[in-house]
Amino acid sequence: MATQTLSRSLHDVGLAAWFGGTLANAVALNPASATASADHESGRVANTGWDRWTPVNAAAIGAHLVGSLGQLAGNSERVKAQQGVATMSLVKTALTAAALGVTGYSRLLGRKVSEHRDVPVSSATEPTHGTPREVAQAQARLKTLQWAVPALTGALVVVSAYAGEQQRASAVQKGIAARLTPGL
Repeated sequence: MATQTLSRSLHDVGLAAWFGGTLANAVALNPASATASADHESGRVANTGWDRWTPVNAAAIGAHLVGSLGQLAGNSERVKAQQGVATMSLVKTALTAAALGVTGYSRLLGRKVSEHRDVPVSSATEPTHGTPREVAQAQARLKTLQWAVPALTGALVVVSAYAGEQQRASAVQKGIAARLTPGL
């Protein structure tokens, strides 16, 4: 029981930080970087913020993954026996893989932007006429991806809430009965 509680806590806290941090940066940090007094300072502000967030985000993702694996191990019998749990687990796995892929790609693009500390930009995701082409291209992709990570991790929050509902005693009994008596 203690292992399941720890797994659930790591899963939930990691997911909350991953979702909330990327959403806050998209909503607040990226647009706020445009308020710097000069275009070259806008890039520096955004880069500093994202570079500070990266290790925290990595720890959050790690905690979420460790918690997810612990939950899967602890619920392996339910995955086999209760109708709907395996499908929900596959959906969560697919969303997690997609969120990891988008997060990783975003970080690669972010590094490309961050390598140019004093490059002129309008904001974290908006180039100016003086922004080098490779940075402007990375910014264009990041402008879209900044919303993809919160969308995917937000979907994970919803599916995780559904998974919690599947653990209610009445849902477990109904799901096991449905698995044992298909079509009735």
